Amino acid sequence: MINLFYLDCPCTNFPRSFARDYKETYLYPPPSTVYGFLLSLVGEENLTAHLGVKIAIGLIGDPPPISRIVRKQRHHKFSKQRLGSYPSSKFSKPNHQELLTDLKVALKVDSSGEKSKITLADRVAIAVSTPEEITRFGGLSLGESWAMVNGIRPYRPEDGDIRWLMKDNRGLIGLPVWIDRKTTQGTFQRFTLEKMQEFRDAAWITIKANH
Repeated sequence: MINLFYLDCPCTNFPRSFARDYKETYLYPPPSTVYGFLLSLVGEENLTAHLGVKIAIGLIGDPPPISRIVRKQRHHKFSKQRLGSYPSSKFSKPNHQELLTDLKVALKVDSSGEKSKITLADRVAIAVSTPEEITRFGGLSLGESWAMVNGIRPYRPEDGDIRWLMKDNRGLIGLPVWIDRKTTQGTFQRFTLEKMQEFRDAAWITIKANH
């Protein structure tokens, strides 16, 4: 079964948890975002359907360059008078946002810790090899909905060397692993980026809900 994939995303943004008006981006794909991407790929709407799955995330090639743009963003203000109506003329204004371009990612999936009858690893393999056998809707994005990917396929050696995100409590890379949609609170983990001669277990990231 295929368990090493190549993902190509021409332009995306991974907003930092503390970002407000200026939308800074994480420099690497957060595990929480990659898990959501995989669920979207297989057409799964239940975020908890494959908890316990382990994923490994690697970067291929040079670090993606960061661009800074100005874009219009909506700012919702809630009150009893407005009742959910937000005219663009009143609640939109220009803000800066960071973008990552030409992002190439390697992904591994291990479902040995799942309880699902049909695991995420199996569903991803089916989606890549025989996409006509899955049912999904909408564009396939990595990050926000506009950040559509060029595609996902099995990794080939000619795609380039992989540097993996490795769990490291003293690492300088902090990324969200799980975000609670109701409370917006998240579980974070620290990483270092490392090129490995042989794949090691420290690259596996377990997706589990907040406790």
